Amino acid sequence: MATVYLCLGSNQGDRIGYIQQAASLLKGTGGVSIVTTSSFYETEPWGMDSDNLFVNAVMQISTSLAPQELLSAIKLIEKTLGRVNDTQESGVYSDRCIDIDIIFYENQVINKPDLIIPHPRFHERAFMIVPMLEIAQDFVHPVFNKTVSKLYDELENPEMVCLYGTRL
Repeated sequence: MATVYLCLGSNQGDRIGYIQQAASLLKGTGGVSIVTTSSFYETEPWGMDSDNLFVNAVMQISTSLAPQELLSAIKLIEKTLGRVNDTQESGVYSDRCIDIDIIFYENQVINKPDLIIPHPRFHERAFMIVPMLEIAQDFVHPVFNKTVSKLYDELENPEMVCLYGTRL
């Protein structure tokens, strides 16, 4: 079984509800079990213009699925929950009811047109790093050879990330 870290996010509708539904569907996927999940964090949109704040969480799963199989399962979950915009085709980020990204798959480095692991912008995104700090601060990024804690310390101009329900 492989240890994998996923980032789940939503900035439309019942944001927490969408993340919870995605987690439930992940649990129902054969070969996937949820090990732990971070708290929910409310975050500023990253790389896009939107008035809607995101709710994000990071989840550690254990899976027997190969990386491509896991990606297919994730895309099916996103579609099932109503995600219609394919950011990768347009190259422009937009609001979404659910987004699930594979951050790390063990220590593997994969660079395919439809799948890049580790997530290529993890080290730039506080909305991914902060929840990951909560559940795996000592995980070592297989490309940068730095812990999640060290990557957090090196963030330049991090976006706002607040524990859900604590923002004024």
